[in-house]
Amino acid sequence: MSKRQWPFLLGGLLVALLLAGVVSNYASSHPDGLDSSLLKGCTVNADDEITGGSCPAQEAKDHELADSPLADYGVRGIGNDFVSTGLSGVLGVLLTFAFGAGLFWLARRRGPATPATSAGPATPAPTTASADPADDAATPSTGSR
Repeated sequence: MSKRQWPFLLGGLLVALLLAGVVSNYASSHPDGLDSSLLKGCTVNADDEITGGSCPAQEAKDHELADSPLADYGVRGIGNDFVSTGLSGVLGVLLTFAFGAGLFWLARRRGPATPATSAGPATPAPTTASADPADDAATPSTGSR
């Protein structure tokens, strides 16, 4: 990677960290389209708990990873929601960046398979056969002389 690309890469990482660490705290707290469509047919209270009716959301269960350290857009064990959400976003960006950088490192171009000579590119060896079979018949072979 050239030296001119580093500022662009680090600037992009800084913007992603700021968005994930700060701006993510100001995202809408209202349910998204999927959540709201699953609640159709049910009545909910102010805490978004189902109080009556019939809807697909009543069949919802906790995910297998619901008790993981970064579940529900926060870091478990941190009481301040603003800090928990921001730290979760920053950790997510750093993990994604590290994973992507590792993939790029694995897929990077290696040097040439054979070392290049200082004489320049290799020239193809001359061929004795021509594309036209009639020309081959007219050319005397080296063994007949």
